[in-house]
Amino acid sequence: EMVQGAEDAPVTIIEYSSFTCPHCAAFHEGAYQDIKKNYIDTGKVKLIYREVYFDKYGLWASMVARCGGPEKFFGISDLIYKGLPDWSKLGSAPEIVNEFRKIGRLAGISEEELDVCLQDGEKAQTLVAWYQGNAEQDEITGTPSFVINGEKVANQTYAEFAQLFDAELAD
Repeated sequence: EMVQGAEDAPVTIIEYSSFTCPHCAAFHEGAYQDIKKNYIDTGKVKLIYREVYFDKYGLWASMVARCGGPEKFFGISDLIYKGLPDWSKLGSAPEIVNEFRKIGRLAGISEEELDVCLQDGEKAQTLVAWYQGNAEQDEITGTPSFVINGEKVANQTYAEFAQLFDAELAD
């Protein structure tokens, strides 16, 4: 699992997100930035990020994001989400993969490492099975979806998330 924040944070949020989801990209460019600054970076909230794979592009994006390891995952994820309006309009799978490769190279991953990551069929199967198990367990039907301290919640504004976090922190 890709995790941000203090291991012992009093609030845990699980985010289910797809790299091909415009609503997920909007969350990452908006509310997430404030949540990270005000709650994750301050040790109040731990974020567990779980990918959802609606298509091969989301899986490929995930494999590139994971290629850099946990230390680069969230930075690469930000670049993938920022580029979504551009790469999602490309006409072919090879063009989209090339955009993911560019993002990986920007993060300092070599072409050879990217080849290994993108061709790892066993990892792809493991990620899909992991996603399916998690989504079934938490009854995830769309993205982005969230589970805060065990309670499923819908996508919300930063102010609404802050209210939920503050209520959990007050308990």
